[in-house]
Amino acid sequence: MENPPPPETALPWWRGAVVYQIYPRSYLDTNGDGIGDLPGITRKLPYIAALGVEAIWISPFFKSPMSDFGYDVSDYCDVDPIFGTLADFDALLAGAHRLGLKVIIDQVYAHTSDAHDWFAQSRESRDNPYADWYVWKDPKPDGTPPNNWQSVFGGAAWTWDARRQQYYMHNFLSTQPQLNVHNRVVQDALVAAAKFWLDKGVDGFRLDAINFAMFDPDFRDNPPWPAGSRTITRPFDLQHHIHNQSHPDIPVFMERIRELANNYGAIFTVAEVPGPDPLPEMSAFTAGEKRLSSAYSFDFLYASRLSPRRVKASQMNWAGPFSEGWPSWAFSNHDAPRCVSRWCPPGADMRQFAKLTNALLLCLRGNPILYQGEELGLPQAEVAFVDLQDPEAIANWPRTLGRDGARTPMPWSKGNTFAGFSEAKPWLPVGQGHAELAASEQESDPDSVLNFTRSMLNVRANSAALRLGEVEFPDVPEPLFALRRSLGGETVICLFNLGADDVSVPAELTAGAKPLISTAPGPMTLPQHGVWIGRL
Repeated sequence: MENPPPPETALPWWRGAVVYQIYPRSYLDTNGDGIGDLPGITRKLPYIAALGVEAIWISPFFKSPMSDFGYDVSDYCDVDPIFGTLADFDALLAGAHRLGLKVIIDQVYAHTSDAHDWFAQSRESRDNPYADWYVWKDPKPDGTPPNNWQSVFGGAAWTWDARRQQYYMHNFLSTQPQLNVHNRVVQDALVAAAKFWLDKGVDGFRLDAINFAMFDPDFRDNPPWPAGSRTITRPFDLQHHIHNQSHPDIPVFMERIRELANNYGAIFTVAEVPGPDPLPEMSAFTAGEKRLSSAYSFDFLYASRLSPRRVKASQMNWAGPFSEGWPSWAFSNHDAPRCVSRWCPPGADMRQFAKLTNALLLCLRGNPILYQGEELGLPQAEVAFVDLQDPEAIANWPRTLGRDGARTPMPWSKGNTFAGFSEAKPWLPVGQGHAELAASEQESDPDSVLNFTRSMLNVRANSAALRLGEVEFPDVPEPLFALRRSLGGETVICLFNLGADDVSVPAELTAGAKPLISTAPGPMTLPQHGVWIGRL
């Protein structure tokens, strides 16, 4: 690192903070309709605070027809009745703040629901005040769509609308029309929605798929991307997406969000950046003091295996001074299969592997995002076709796993038919074996994934080096993986056995180190998927 970081007392709360992601539909149902709600989150705030995380990120709870389960917003400034009311959100926010937890919420700026009043007015004519709030284009002379852009969920990114006698653009579902964020008036409306929640007291925003917010105004065709050895499940996979997304004016819009946020103190803003080459956009979104706090990609979320090379490559992209940008990291979330199912080798102890992945996530330089159930070591659930809810999974069955298997109900207890999540049949079935991994089952087991994760979070909270320090990679033979985190006079050595056999650790790596946490008797030999972390 070229320059040392400022003193911890001068840094915003979010720098190095651990964020716990909550998918509200699946966290806790308190009114017996089989769907999780905001009062359910409020009821579990003591559990979350006891984990030792600094913040919660709540996935969308805004008014929505739920075609994409909340990512199709019909009112940015209201709560959907299935989740509760604005008063319920106020109570959640106040309860979190009393327990020292910050609250981050989603903002979806690339599109709305087709049920949003803005779109209802936009589609009525070509000359009303909302006419240019969405992306409309005339057909080609032969009646086909304006260009070759494809939707993420399959098929053309254009749908014909008889009212305007035009096509409207949608990067995702046809019920998620693309906002024209090039339009300054649309930006003003989005900034106003953000201000509504900041005035309520939220502490940050996660910006959903923000690299889809702007497009090429000339509507040029995307170039083809030959299939090669890649798995193809939809036409979207056959294009380089250089014109329907990732426009260079997106970071300029981000400056408006940051300018607003600065009026409210240390507000955390983190961008989700999907795509095969996210680093340039992540850097552009977070560079300097006028843009976002952080960004995360799908480096790990879609990775089929965990390897030292992948971890090192991802970390080294963000090893410079704070001014170059600050990353966030997630191994699992609501859009990706759970990491223990993707990475744990057949026959291995999944509980030990979950401890390894949680420890590794919490040792990375940046902001770890821990997804609900990850602290329990939950594997991906298998959801039968008849129970699927995810439109992408249904459309592409059985070529993709879909997202439902990572969204099944949070298991709170073993005795209840639905693992303590609800008294009614849940919107998705409880995952296979998840009741046995319920929070109540793990509370009393000192060797559980839950209690190990709590201990690891405590280790990170009490180590400036793990939260903020430089990262180095001692040269060790695979499958051993070593991280060294350093800040000021503190150095922490982190050792992980990513293989199936015992590995020997070079003595010089840990000479004089005081153990902080481990799943091994000592540092000299690490068993299968063992972890050893110590302070030098």
